[in-house]
Amino acid sequence: MREIDEATNRRKGSEKSYTFHGRDVYAYTAARLAAGVINFEQVGPVLPREVVDIPFQKAKFENGQIKGTIAILDIQYGNIWTNIPDDVFKELNVKTGDSVLVSIYHNNIKKYDGKMPYAETFGSVAKNKPLLYLNSLMQVSLALNMGNFSEVYHIYSGNDWTVKISKLR
Repeated sequence: MREIDEATNRRKGSEKSYTFHGRDVYAYTAARLAAGVINFEQVGPVLPREVVDIPFQKAKFENGQIKGTIAILDIQYGNIWTNIPDDVFKELNVKTGDSVLVSIYHNNIKKYDGKMPYAETFGSVAKNKPLLYLNSLMQVSLALNMGNFSEVYHIYSGNDWTVKISKLR
């Protein structure tokens, strides 16, 4: 394994961009390597042979409860995007308008505990009221109608943030 030396293996003119590494660094280096323009040693320095584990928790349904993580913070609006896909959420057997109990933990310390409706639109709840919805990726998300859920409740993203959702009985 080698670390790509971006100083020599980066598409010209892309030095200020950090958005498209797949195009500007990885594909560019791979194409040059495949074409014989550079050899493997010219890709960059050798990396240690150890493999780094990155913690990942797949969302799951167990004992009437869904458990997942906060994958993304929709920073523009303060909405919380979880890693819980719609097919796992469906296992709760919740219908639009039903309320769910949502608990959020940071490093196993509870930071939020409350009930909210499962809604298809933000307008289904009053201003500044919480709701659970499926985002454009068809994953469970949490929001405040016309408010910033993250800012109000000090909730952020990462594998150290856990979300638990259960149906209210």
